[in-house]
Amino acid sequence: MAALSKLGNYKNTGLLIIRIGLGIMFIYHGYPKLLGGPDKWTAIGGSMKNIHIDFLPVFWGLMAAVTETFGGFLLLIGLFFRPVCLLLTFVMLIACLNHLASGDGLSGASHAIEAGIVFLGLTFVGPGKYSVDKK
Repeated sequence: MAALSKLGNYKNTGLLIIRIGLGIMFIYHGYPKLLGGPDKWTAIGGSMKNIHIDFLPVFWGLMAAVTETFGGFLLLIGLFFRPVCLLLTFVMLIACLNHLASGDGLSGASHAIEAGIVFLGLTFVGPGKYSVDKK
């Protein structure tokens, strides 16, 4: 539609909106996990069994919580953008596998799948010019 074709001039604004929205939501989603302590981290890290990693669940759970919380912040400001997107893609892959293994089905895993696809796509697109990483 010709009336909306001018929005193509605002791709960097669109990337900023995506970064802010996803960043805030992942901080919101990860911060309680980070504060949950070793019991929560063990439960989260136990998801690594789905890829046959069954050692150090506390470590893996802490890393997932740190990735969601601080990764969300780095996503928000656009710093270390591509590495953070790859880490968040991996966390979403493990979350997806955990939902599928626990019998939640595709509808239960859909949030993780959708977020993982977005993060993987953003890895290729980059943070846009309104970011700390801008070039």
